[in-house]
Amino acid sequence: MTIKILAFGIARDILGGNEVQLQLPPEATVGQLKEQLCQSYPSFEKLASLSIALNADYVPDERKITPTDEVVIIPPVSGG
Repeated sequence: MTIKILAFGIARDILGGNEVQLQLPPEATVGQLKEQLCQSYPSFEKLASLSIALNADYVPDERKITPTDEVVIIPPVSGG
């Protein structure tokens, strides 16, 4: 399946833009998406953390992705 991924902050810089399409196997999980991102864009491995939101909700790595999900990469955030 093809999914569209939105990215912000450092994730946008790593992807080279705020949106990218990625091929995943049917019923792929968020964990598999993270693995694919790290394989395709090795700079993601250097981040302290990387969260994924589906349809505006943070989700665990076990969550399955559907082609209609809005997928957003949430890079590490600092502040105080």
